[in-house]
Amino acid sequence: MASLTAEERRLAEAREGVAWRAWGPYLSERQWGTVREDYSESGDAWSYFSHDQARSRAYRWGEDGIAGISDDKQRLCLALALWNERDPILKERLFGLTNAEGNHGEDVKEYYFYVDNVPTHSYQRYLYKYPQGEFPYNDLVAGNRSRSRHEFEYELADTGIFNAGKYFDVEVEYAKAEPEDIVCRVTVYNRGADDATLHVLPTLWFRNNWSWPDGEPKPRLERVESAYPAVRADHRKLGVFHLYAEPAAELLFCENETNAARVFGTEAGPRFPKDGIGDHVIHGADTVNPGGSGTKAAAHVRLRVPGGGQAAVLVRLTRQAPQRLTDPFAGAGELIARRRAEADDFYGAITPSHLTDDAKAVMRQALAGMLWSKQCYYFDVDKWLRERRFHPLRTPLWRGTRNESWFHMFNHDVVSMPDKWEYPWYAAWDLAFHCIPLAMVDPDFAENQIDLMLSQEYLHPTGQMPAYEWNFGDVNPPVHAFATLFLQNLKANLGDVDLPFLRKSFARLLLNFTWWVNRKDLTGHNVYEGGFLGLDNIGVFDRSAELPTGGRLEQADGTAWMALFSQNMLELALDLLEYDETYEGFVLKFVERFFWIAAAMDPIGGQRSDEMWDEEDGFFYDVLRLPDGTGTRIRVRSLVGLLPICATTVVEAELIGRYPQIAEQVAVFLGRNKDLLANIADPFVPGAHGRRLLSLVNEDKLRRILARMLDEDRFLGPHGIRSISRWHLEHPYVFNVHGTEYRVQYEPAESTTGMFGGNSNWRGPVWFPINLLLIRALITHYRYYGDNFKIECPTGSGNIMNLFEVSQELSRRLVTTFLRDRDGRRPVYGGTPLFQEDPHWRDLVLFYEYFHGDNGAGLGASHQTGWTGLVAKLIQTLGQFDAETVLDDPHWPMSRPYRRPTAG
Repeated sequence: MASLTAEERRLAEAREGVAWRAWGPYLSERQWGTVREDYSESGDAWSYFSHDQARSRAYRWGEDGIAGISDDKQRLCLALALWNERDPILKERLFGLTNAEGNHGEDVKEYYFYVDNVPTHSYQRYLYKYPQGEFPYNDLVAGNRSRSRHEFEYELADTGIFNAGKYFDVEVEYAKAEPEDIVCRVTVYNRGADDATLHVLPTLWFRNNWSWPDGEPKPRLERVESAYPAVRADHRKLGVFHLYAEPAAELLFCENETNAARVFGTEAGPRFPKDGIGDHVIHGADTVNPGGSGTKAAAHVRLRVPGGGQAAVLVRLTRQAPQRLTDPFAGAGELIARRRAEADDFYGAITPSHLTDDAKAVMRQALAGMLWSKQCYYFDVDKWLRERRFHPLRTPLWRGTRNESWFHMFNHDVVSMPDKWEYPWYAAWDLAFHCIPLAMVDPDFAENQIDLMLSQEYLHPTGQMPAYEWNFGDVNPPVHAFATLFLQNLKANLGDVDLPFLRKSFARLLLNFTWWVNRKDLTGHNVYEGGFLGLDNIGVFDRSAELPTGGRLEQADGTAWMALFSQNMLELALDLLEYDETYEGFVLKFVERFFWIAAAMDPIGGQRSDEMWDEEDGFFYDVLRLPDGTGTRIRVRSLVGLLPICATTVVEAELIGRYPQIAEQVAVFLGRNKDLLANIADPFVPGAHGRRLLSLVNEDKLRRILARMLDEDRFLGPHGIRSISRWHLEHPYVFNVHGTEYRVQYEPAESTTGMFGGNSNWRGPVWFPINLLLIRALITHYRYYGDNFKIECPTGSGNIMNLFEVSQELSRRLVTTFLRDRDGRRPVYGGTPLFQEDPHWRDLVLFYEYFHGDNGAGLGASHQTGWTGLVAKLIQTLGQFDAETVLDDPHWPMSRPYRRPTAG
């Protein structure tokens, strides 16, 4: 058994209560423009609190900053501010466009990279690229506003601001000496040829929780006597911390309170408001407190950085007082080097040695991005509704505001975000996929995320899962049982089954399952709806809105999700049955539920035009059910029709033998309903190793669907499975209603419609989470069929593969999105020369939201490491398993933890 690395020992200590995770990258990268901060009557969150106001206006529910950290309740924050002596404002937060300003929705217009991080955040590294010329705020707004949805976005690099290397690489490193003793080093690299000046301001401040009607006692920052510039931070709940700066630093103080004169045009307001430090540094204004106290403080250092050279600034945040800490920076360099080396050891232990150096680096950056994407999410919906006077149970009763039925929610936790700028709020189904890469480095934190989503502070009393803050009541796919099952299998493989977590999760998932059955199967026929189900604009209609035809949409994906949910619950019940025989009834319940759903997706009795399965096309479609009861298929060939193959699992022969009484009851049920099994996989027929297959598709259907999925002229792109068949490029689907044409056409890049904000596109690009489920489906079917099922891949190529080999080919295509090709170019960066050619850019990888269906270029949110971080798991497992090992393994191979064996 390999010895533990230093980081693994810290994780073990954290399990025992040592607060290694108490401080981390929990600061948001955008708090303005969020629902939490919106107190308007119109609900226009983007307009109510703008980027321009953010430097002057106190936030209610959180804080933001560049390369920032905070405690796990975001009471005290530390982040970086910069000024290049050209910009009109201090660079304290990342700039981007609102949904209305961007030609493809909201978009950050900065370049920053999550270079490194470890689970306890004992070492973190972040890189920000700051232009030496004036930041082109107005140019970016005007340039994007002038472009249509059919044009590319206008990016910061397009402005020419980085030409001739006239920018700073600002590297921020954090290293913990102890859980609450953190050294921060800011290293500035001048990439230009000429000397340049940069003001560096590490900034410490308290989240404002005192200016509101129920405010807490006001905390205090104050200058204290010390051999080094020092700030004492005193908070009633957090206690006392000290921030130390180097001798050249000038300490500046103001209040984290609104500059009412600037924001609202009123006289009242603090003498030294939130923007006081910025106004003082840039304009010399008398807006910092000469008395050396406040709730926001900065250690201001002016650096003159030689062309091609570098300079560094250090600060230290610790509980140690000046009386004990006479030299706060003694050994700082050695500490940072040691923690960086320990991070190398940690990632070395979980990275297969056969990988190329490039693949190793991409995997590590993906996991670093997952860890940097944690955020303290604070939202008391009850209080928010009261403050807005929209609470449904309290006068005045102003109905119709968003989230009014979610007043039970109180969220104040560290949560994994999809993207801390573009989506600085959790999204429930994203989070389930986040748990897979997170479990590679921190299974406990991954388990905590599932526990949060299923807790009474999040889960609605009806059992509904909260979707996201723009509308908690929207419906996301029910994938949390899938994530729970993954974590259960992983922990079982580690010899660490968390039975209380498993029992608690099962009970809460049962509530969610019941909500789906009661709310989304309106006819009781096991045919499910659900709305957009996370696939934004994939349908010809907005699937969350009232249909222009009237009636309802019976969804192939919604029904397939429920079949998968049933299978996952069945497997969890079987796991729990080993410890508690009372779960036997649940095993039978979910077996029956799965088969009812399977029968509903393709009813017996001949083909009809109002069924999801189209025998002629060999594909599943949504069905438009009109008010008169008639139905018609919506013949869009999309992921909606591929998802049914994902509802598959195998039951091991050993389990059938262990529980003969259950097997007998299942056999009686299936025997009584044998006619309903005609169109699905036969559960009576044993496969490899005596396994039984539960699948929505039999062998014939699977072959027909895969023939389309693996066709490079249809779904199979060079870097993964497309969200809509490329066939629709020349053959758009058109539906006419009362003279209005509704159209779906293959669009491999950004969306050309405004549906769901227009910043996501499910009409052609590649999305990692669904691709992962398709890989799982291929492997699961392989574990039943073995080499008895082979298929041409790609379709028409003459290359015959078993399903495991197909899964590996799909994994390879996905992974190569980020790897250098034979020409040294990364597909993710498309035709951007700066990222493809410049040595200071080309190895910094961004994990985008989705990817061009024809060339793999990154699109959408640029820091959605979240579910795109799944690439780390794909890299780790690619080539790790062979077909024989997978066939013999009783579990999904990706749930196997990996740790590199040591020599000897």
